[in-house]
Amino acid sequence: MTRRLTRRTLLAAATVGTVAAAAPQATGDRVRVAIMGLGSRGSALLQAFLAAGAEIAGLCDVDENAAGRAADAVAKRQEAKPRVDRDVRRLLDDASIDAVVVATPNHWHAPATILACSAGKHVYVEKPCSHTPEEGELAVAAARKHGVVVQHGTQRRSWPWVQEAVKAVQGGVIGPVHLARSWYTNRRPSIGRGVRIPPPPTLDWTLWQGPAPERPFASNVVPYNWHWWWHWGNGELGNNGVHGLDVARWALGLTFPTRVVSSGGRFYHDDDQETPDTLSVAYEFPGGKQITWEGQSCTPLGNQRSTFGVSFHGPEASLVIDTDGWRMLDKKNEVASEHEGTKKDDVVHVADFLAAIREGRGPAADIAEGHASALLCHLGTIAYRTDRVLHTRPEDGRIVGDEEAAALWTKEYRPGWRPA
Repeated sequence: MTRRLTRRTLLAAATVGTVAAAAPQATGDRVRVAIMGLGSRGSALLQAFLAAGAEIAGLCDVDENAAGRAADAVAKRQEAKPRVDRDVRRLLDDASIDAVVVATPNHWHAPATILACSAGKHVYVEKPCSHTPEEGELAVAAARKHGVVVQHGTQRRSWPWVQEAVKAVQGGVIGPVHLARSWYTNRRPSIGRGVRIPPPPTLDWTLWQGPAPERPFASNVVPYNWHWWWHWGNGELGNNGVHGLDVARWALGLTFPTRVVSSGGRFYHDDDQETPDTLSVAYEFPGGKQITWEGQSCTPLGNQRSTFGVSFHGPEASLVIDTDGWRMLDKKNEVASEHEGTKKDDVVHVADFLAAIREGRGPAADIAEGHASALLCHLGTIAYRTDRVLHTRPEDGRIVGDEEAAALWTKEYRPGWRPA
C-alpha cells in the first residue's frame, strides 16, 4: 500500500453528503441487481432482495447447480429472466445492472467489491468485507473513488430494536460505559481429514479460488468449511464475531484500537481446521474503553445463556443485546426493563441499501464502518497467529513496532488478481 487511509479519510468520506454527491442513480424506482455467490447465504439474500422490491437481473456462481436453483427461485417471483454467468467480470460489463451482491467465500469479498465499484456498480458485500486489513482499505478507497453506495452485511445496524438499544447506551441511561463484551457460541462438528479428489464436474474450481493462490481440490473444503482455513476464511471471529464487535463499536462510538490481545487455540477436534475453535480477544481504545469478544465453536452455552450477544457495563446499570431482544439490568443484576427483538431478517437492511441508491445517500452500514469492524477481526486473528500483543495506531488501526505481525496486513495473490 502506498496510500495511507487515516480515520479522518475513512469516516469523513462516509457522510451522506459525500456519497450522495457522486453516487450514480438507478434508472426508475426498481434497482436491477446481480447476485454473486448463490449458496445458502446468497440464496437468502436473493429472497430478501426480491422481497424488498429489487429486480434480479443477474446470477453468478461457479457451480452451475447453484445457479440453476437460483434461476428457478427467481422464476417463481418475477417475470424477467436474469442473465446467468459463472464469471462476475462478464456481468459487470452489463450497463443495465445497477448493483452487485457479493455473497461468496471471504477471499472473494473485497476483490469482487473493488471490481464492481470500478465498473460503477453499487455493492452489497457480505461480512467480513475483506480477507485482510489491506483489502478493507482498498475497498473503502474504491467506493469513494467511484462514488458508489457500498453496504456491509452487518444487518443489525438496520434492525430498529438494535438501533433503540444502541441509542439507549449512547444516551447514557446506564452511565458512562468503559467495557462492552461480545460473544458467539456454537457446536460445530469436526471437518475431518480431507482427501484430494477431482472437483465436481459442475464446479469451476479455478474460478472458485479466483484471487487465491492455486491449491488442489479437497473433499472437505466446499461448500462451507473453507471458513476454517486462513487461505480462504477468517475463522469464527470473522464469520460471526464481526456482528457483535460491530454493535459494540457502534454503541460506544469507537473506530480503531490501540492495543489487541488474543488467547485461544484448537482444542476439540483433531482435523484439518487451522482457525481456533476457542478464542478470547480484548481490544483497548482511546479514552480508557475496551471491547472483548469470546468465541466457542464446540460448546453452545454463551454468556447470559445466549449463543450471541453484546453487553454494556456502566456504573448505574448494564444493558444486554442478544438474539431475543435487549434488556437493562439494575445494580443488583435484576431485569429493570425488557424489549423484544421483533425484526431479525435481512429485508430491512437490503431495503436500506436500495433506498440509499435511489436517494443518493450513505447506507446504514457503510463500507468504512464495515472495514473498521472487519479490521477488529483481522487484528484479533493476527494477534492469535503471531502470539503477540499488538500495538496499533488509533487513527487507522495500523500495527506498529512488529514487522512480523504487520506482514499479515496483506497476503499473496494469484498472478494478475491483486486488487488495486
